[in-house]
Amino acid sequence: MREIDVRAPGRVNLIGDHTDYNDGFVLPMAIDRDCHVRGRATDGVLILRFLDGGDANSDRIAHAVQDVLGLPVGLDAEVHSTVPVGSGLSSSSALAVALACALCAAGDATLQPRELARVCQQAETEATGVPSGIMDQLTSVAGRADNALLIDCRSLEIRPVPIPSGIGVIVVDSRMPRTLAGSAYAERRAACEQVAARLGLAALRDATLEQVADDPRARHVVTENARVLAAADALAASDLAELGRLMLESHASLRDDYEVSTPELDALVDALVEAGATGARLTGAGFGGCVVAVSSAEEAGRIAEEFGERAFVARAADGARPG
Repeated sequence: MREIDVRAPGRVNLIGDHTDYNDGFVLPMAIDRDCHVRGRATDGVLILRFLDGGDANSDRIAHAVQDVLGLPVGLDAEVHSTVPVGSGLSSSSALAVALACALCAAGDATLQPRELARVCQQAETEATGVPSGIMDQLTSVAGRADNALLIDCRSLEIRPVPIPSGIGVIVVDSRMPRTLAGSAYAERRAACEQVAARLGLAALRDATLEQVADDPRARHVVTENARVLAAADALAASDLAELGRLMLESHASLRDDYEVSTPELDALVDALVEAGATGARLTGAGFGGCVVAVSSAEEAGRIAEEFGERAFVARAADGARPG
């Protein structure tokens, strides 16, 4: 049977959280931590050995990917991931994308990047019950080395934004595992959809600040979209000070308006700034997981070392590819 060897990366979101499911803008980057699937095609049976143990959803995600793809093939494979589980770095999306790519390779099928991302998004939603946006899956599919991705989550247009060599990206795990199915994620999404419907809009992407000034949840979405676009410009211009300022504003909005931060995440953001980071914010959905920070490239390693084994300097990586 055909030998299969593929990998797909996790991601860290520099700015733009809880905007993707509101048809907004995000600025993530694929990272040098990934999920690796290696084995051989079968005639339909899915046999996976999770070398790192996986998590409670791993097997459900795997079978959901197979079901959504609908290809008459399976896998007998080993799965190993270096994306920390429950950290907000999209370990589940890396798994879904890696498995989808493996099954497509096994079945001689080709999907365009956006179609592949939508398949994985649907599979994750069916497997976990969490109505996630498409940022994580699309970043894992379409990541580009040395670049962040400015993604329009309505059109799914992607504009690579080079990360200047003088800017370093640091990721620190709060060691507070998060489980979106057990969080208020779905509640937040529903609240946004209700406001958009009340305003007669397709999504909060279309709202003005004046329309949502008195609604903290919607206000976060509108102001965050503006911050994402400004942050992409700052990154392209190597304006580290402005990028850091926008990230700190984003964290404050996620903490105060969207209420998805925690005291531990807030303290970690403060500690990173005290250690020399120009800016920091929670990354991902919140409720735990990781904080992302930016600094000068020459300071990034030292700052990461101050936080020990739970921190690393992230490099922007290519998306899903052969192993």
